Amino acid sequence: MALIDEARGLSAELSELRHSLHREPEIGLDLPRTQEKVLGALDGLPLEVTLGKGLTSVTAVLRGGQPGPTVLLRGDMDALPVTERTGLPYASRNDGAMHACGHDLHTTMLAGAARLLAGHRDGLTGNVIFMFQPGEEGQFGARVMIEEGVLDAAGERPAGAYALHVMSSHFPAGVITAKPGPMMAAADVLTVTVRGRGGHGSAPHRAADPIPAACEMVTALQTFVTRNFDVFDPVIITVGSFHSGTTDNVIPDDARFAATIRSFSAAGRATVKDGSVRLVRDIAAAHGLGADVDYMDGYPVTVNNAAEAEFAEQAATDLFGPDRFHAMTNPITGAEDFSYVLERVPGAYVFLSACPPDRAPETAAYNHSPEAVFDDSVLSDGTALYAELALRRLARG
Repeated sequence: MALIDEARGLSAELSELRHSLHREPEIGLDLPRTQEKVLGALDGLPLEVTLGKGLTSVTAVLRGGQPGPTVLLRGDMDALPVTERTGLPYASRNDGAMHACGHDLHTTMLAGAARLLAGHRDGLTGNVIFMFQPGEEGQFGARVMIEEGVLDAAGERPAGAYALHVMSSHFPAGVITAKPGPMMAAADVLTVTVRGRGGHGSAPHRAADPIPAACEMVTALQTFVTRNFDVFDPVIITVGSFHSGTTDNVIPDDARFAATIRSFSAAGRATVKDGSVRLVRDIAAAHGLGADVDYMDGYPVTVNNAAEAEFAEQAATDLFGPDRFHAMTNPITGAEDFSYVLERVPGAYVFLSACPPDRAPETAAYNHSPEAVFDDSVLSDGTALYAELALRRLARG
């Protein structure tokens, strides 16, 4: 039986698991109910299971019947602090939490792939690490799992690593897309507090007003981007928070703003970090003010190994046909902590559309929306693709 047919034979079980996960979403690094459900889905399979210490991760190793390399497959498990408005019969029962990014599908597909590959265990020439990861949504879960040894769970570093991520829009359901090189951005945070001296709004010369300086910083950061970076190696600085003062006629002591900074190369990331910090400090000094500047490194650039991206494309094309794969033209400006794995292991990060057939991909609610809906029809596709990537990579040696 073909792998995709085996996966389709699991469709009912996959939907049941996905709906169960969706009804009880959990946020962050501590996902006890999710972990319990994953362990239940893996129960009875010939796996070596290890649980996380600093997070509720699940690492499962399948050892093949013949010696060979190791492959890692990753699925993230955490939800978002979003109140669901989909009206689905299996909508979230946990107030303020929702699987708005489709991680419930990733978890389900990875569990399904473990079941498929376990059925092919005797013919496997090597090992497979199944990485069920909490805390992708900003809590550095992949980094914690790496620190706890996920990459060495089978006794040797993986030769290849692969992750899938569903989309609720952009493409019709079942379309797969990826590209070599940068797939997703690095995401850092710049937080600035301008220190002034408060006073009466009618007598600004008797105070040290932090607001004009902070406003100048916000606009200067935009010019800094356009005049210091190659448009083909882009950087984005968006100030999403600006707070100061309490009323119209009082000059406050300080003004505070925070910005997200996105970049697509290590060089660009280093330049924007050094330059943005220096810029805001110099502007503060020019106004005779002080500035507390905090630059927090977030997730690195997610970079697909060129050979592994081509390998993933070929696997998807052979499995589903050439019409199902669309080469991605540009990277996505979101960020992803699978980047930590890809910094250490050659691999590929692949998108799979789960846009419902009754919605237009161009206008459907996107990931992270309280109205985002992901179609169950792709569960067997993702399960089969995970398994196909592992089987082919192990066979390649």
